[in-house]
Amino acid sequence: MDFTLTSPVFANGTIIPGRHTCTGEDVSPPFEWQGAPEETKSFALLCHDPDAPGGSFHHWAVFGIPADSQRIAEGLPRMEALPDGLRQAVNDFDRIGYAGPCPPRGHGTHHYHFRLLAIGVDHLGLGSQAHCRQVAKAARTHLLAAAEIIGHYER
Repeated sequence: MDFTLTSPVFANGTIIPGRHTCTGEDVSPPFEWQGAPEETKSFALLCHDPDAPGGSFHHWAVFGIPADSQRIAEGLPRMEALPDGLRQAVNDFDRIGYAGPCPPRGHGTHHYHFRLLAIGVDHLGLGSQAHCRQVAKAARTHLLAAAEIIGHYER
């Protein structure tokens, strides 16, 4: 079985609903996955926008997701430590947790890459106030597999 990531609120290559953007409620979307490698010890879910004017912009990183998980609920609270050992990083808006799509007005369609990483360790060993970029770097050193869904948005 292939390692896949899906969302019940948008399909790969489609528009992210306004509820999950800065012009809506700005709540994190739900995600589901299947087919992770058996050796998986934890997961990390990252979101970045490579179309941002200043280069890749990091919107979210949630990590420490237990290996037996197969979903992330909608609307995670914007706090670093969550139940079940989940943690959220500081994004490029300098806030903890999810910050939805918010491209500059008139800048065209941006592509938001939600990437789930299957990791071969239980914990990434990151301290408090870790940044999304630090999560991505630490996860890459223990990466087993990755699954991705890309959503579009423009203002």
